[in-house]
Amino acid sequence: MRTKVRHIHMIGIGGSGMSGIAEVLLNQGYAVSGSDVAMGQVTKRLMKLGATVFIGHGPDNVAENVDVVVKSTAIPDSNPELEVARERGIPVIPRAEMLAELMRLKSGIAVAGTHGKTTTTSLMAEVFAAAGLDPTVIIGGRLNAYGSNAYLGEGEYLIAEADESDGSFLCLTPMLTVVTNVDADHLDHYTGGIEEIDEAFVQFMNSTPFYGLNVVCGDDPGVRRLLPRVRRRVLTYGFGKDNAIRAQVVQSGLRGIFRVFVHGEHWADVTLNQPGRHNILNALGVIGVAIEAGLPKEKVVEALAGFGGVGRRFEIKGEKRGVLVVDDYGHHPAEIRATLETARACYPDRRLVVAFQPHRFTRTQALFGEFCTVFENCDLLLLTEIYAASEAPIPGVSGQSLAQGVRQVSKTAVEYFQSLDEMLAALPNILRPRDLLLTLGAGNITTLGPRYLEQA
Repeated sequence: MRTKVRHIHMIGIGGSGMSGIAEVLLNQGYAVSGSDVAMGQVTKRLMKLGATVFIGHGPDNVAENVDVVVKSTAIPDSNPELEVARERGIPVIPRAEMLAELMRLKSGIAVAGTHGKTTTTSLMAEVFAAAGLDPTVIIGGRLNAYGSNAYLGEGEYLIAEADESDGSFLCLTPMLTVVTNVDADHLDHYTGGIEEIDEAFVQFMNSTPFYGLNVVCGDDPGVRRLLPRVRRRVLTYGFGKDNAIRAQVVQSGLRGIFRVFVHGEHWADVTLNQPGRHNILNALGVIGVAIEAGLPKEKVVEALAGFGGVGRRFEIKGEKRGVLVVDDYGHHPAEIRATLETARACYPDRRLVVAFQPHRFTRTQALFGEFCTVFENCDLLLLTEIYAASEAPIPGVSGQSLAQGVRQVSKTAVEYFQSLDEMLAALPNILRPRDLLLTLGAGNITTLGPRYLEQA
C-alpha cells in the first residue's frame, strides 16, 4: 500500500474504531490527518503520535496531497469533506475496508458479535502477547495493558474487533473468527430486522477460508439458529454440555474461577481477573482460538489470570464517603442485564443505584419495551436524556418517555434528569454510604462518576 498511498485522511478520527486504525497507520509511517467534532483524550494522543487533527468538519481539512479518505460509520454522505474528496476524485472507503487492507498482510483474527467484542478482542490480544506472538491489535476500547486501543506488533497475527453496525465487517477476510452472540441492534442500518442481521453474520462466518475456523458461543440462541447455514468449520463454546469447549463455574466474584472442558476432557482450571458469567464466555471464545492456533496452555491460563481489563467495562472509578463508583459501556438491554447481574453478584450487600443515559434515538425506539423492563434488578434508576450520537430526534422518543415507560411496567424507583449536570447536582442528596453507583451508557455518562468523586 505504501508505494501508492502516503497521506490518509480520516473523517471521525476520534471514534473508537477509527482511532485504533489511525494509530497503527501512524506507527507504520503513513501521514495521517483527520477530523472530529470535539477534542478529547483520543485525538490528543493521536496528535502526539504525529497526526494532524481538525476539530469540526470542513472542505479545507482535506489537503491537496491526500491519497485516500477513510470515513467512520457515523459520517453522513452530506459531510463536506466527503463532498470535496469526491469532487477531486479521491477514493473514499469505509473504516472496515482499511482494516481489511491491514488484515490482508497478516493472519487475521476477527471478533464479531452484538455484545462482548471489545473485551474478547482484548483478552485475545493479551493471550497472544503472553505466548510471545507480538500481535497487531485494533480494538474499540482502551486496553489497559497498552494504554491504548491499538498496538503495532511484529508477529504474524492481526487481532481486530469486527464492527457489524453498518455491515462493513463483511469487508474483512479473517482466518479465524469469534462470534460472541447475535442480537437485534443497529436497526437503523438493518431495516430488514433480525433476518437481515442474521444474513450478515452468516456471510461473515462463511467468509473464512476452508482451512479457517469460526469459534462461536453455542449458548446464544441467535448464534444457534445460524449454524445450519454456516458452510465453514465451527467450534462451539459455552456453559451447555453440548458445546465443544465448556465451562463449569467454581467461584464467582470480582475474580472468577472456572473449570474448562474440551471435547469432554478436563483442560484446565482458569482464574479470570474479570467478573461475570458473560466474561467467562468471552474467555472461552479466546481459549478456542488459542487451542486452534497451538498456543501453550500454561501461557493462556497465565494471561487470563493477569488480564488488566478494558476501559469502561465494569471499571471501578473510585470510592468516597462509602459510595463505590463503577462505570460500564453497556447500552443495549442484553449488556445492561449482564452488567446488573455482575454488580449484584460482586456487591450483594450494597444498594444498587444505576445512572443510565440512553444511546441513540433509533435504538431507544426499537428496543423501548426491553429497556422498560431490564432495570428491575436495581434499587434506584437515574435516567437522563438520550445521547444522540449525531442522530436527529424522533418525536415521542426521549429519556423522559423512557422514565415513564419504566414506571408503568416496573416496580423500580425512577428519577429523571434533563441533563447530566442536573443529575450530578442531585447525587449528594441521593447517595448514601454502602451504595454502588453504576454509570451505564455509550455516551458522555462516563464523565459522571469522576465528576461526582471530585466533588464528594
